[in-house]
Amino acid sequence: MGEFAKQRHAPERSSTAAAASASNGSGSNEPFLAADVGGTHARIGLVVGSADGKRPVTVLHYHRYSCADWPSLAAMLHDFVEQLAGTPHASARKRIDRCAVACAGYVLNDAIINENLPWPVSIQDIRDGLAIKRLAVINDFEAVAYAAQFIDASETRPIIESTQLQTEGPILVMGPGTGLGSAVLLPGQPRVHVLATEAGQISLAPGTEREIEILRLFKRERSHVSFEDALSGPGLLKLYRALCELHGTPVCLLTPAEITGAALAGRDAAAVEALQVFCGLLGSFVGDLVLLYGASGGVYLAGGILPQIQPFLLASTFAARYFDKGVMRAYLQQVSVRLIEHGQLGVIGAASWFLDERQGA
Repeated sequence: MGEFAKQRHAPERSSTAAAASASNGSGSNEPFLAADVGGTHARIGLVVGSADGKRPVTVLHYHRYSCADWPSLAAMLHDFVEQLAGTPHASARKRIDRCAVACAGYVLNDAIINENLPWPVSIQDIRDGLAIKRLAVINDFEAVAYAAQFIDASETRPIIESTQLQTEGPILVMGPGTGLGSAVLLPGQPRVHVLATEAGQISLAPGTEREIEILRLFKRERSHVSFEDALSGPGLLKLYRALCELHGTPVCLLTPAEITGAALAGRDAAAVEALQVFCGLLGSFVGDLVLLYGASGGVYLAGGILPQIQPFLLASTFAARYFDKGVMRAYLQQVSVRLIEHGQLGVIGAASWFLDERQGA
């Protein structure tokens, strides 16, 4: 995490002119690139600073890529810039020299390290391939958390309603996708701050006899079993396979999408139980994180899985496990949990953070 922080807060400037531009605000209205890179999808936007009081950036052009279809992030960024030729923003192509990248993992020397990505990410390749003078890297869920300050309640779906008006306290943003991301938005003046976390690597804590049985099976493969090992796309597949073994039934479903589809349709008993265990563990984990970070400002659940299973999540043991924290139940009843669509939030968050970092330089 230390190397990542160093890279994020000291983005490289390739010339004195670039440094001067960053410090005096010149070129602040020029469009720049912002990318949100996950293990499955990369979302790329052409953005510009905005005078809109609701959001500090405007997304001029946006495209979502399937990571598996491309050889590198640099190739996707290059394709995105080439796409601009057929848009009203074609004239911006030759002026783009800044890029903010939100990506899971951490920075080590020239590379972003993340085992969930289908390819390595070379920072120098991005700079060289697009003539980028200033490139900044931020954690993907840190970017989503940064964007949480701009979310309107109408853009969310309630999972748990609080018993009182929401406070101005810390906001937890987390969610399962290819991995399990988590970050905390900390209120402050003149600007907010975000605490990037690796909470998904906390040791898995079973809460039922069935979960203890599953943990025993997981521990045959590795000594450290994290919440991410269960609460992610690959984790859902592991849960299903473990339950097939416990049921003594063959493994018939091969992807997380097949498992969620079969569970929602009630076609496969192991798939239904796997999704039930998934939701129960998620509720317990979210409750733990709210207590850990004092997230009195609420919880936003993001990631690629949850929007697809919202009805199942609402009918599951998620809420019961969320509240099952002994004497802290009354506290948790005051903290709302809402579902958000990931969408452009990572792009908006990375771009907003980038502009704020530049102004604070």
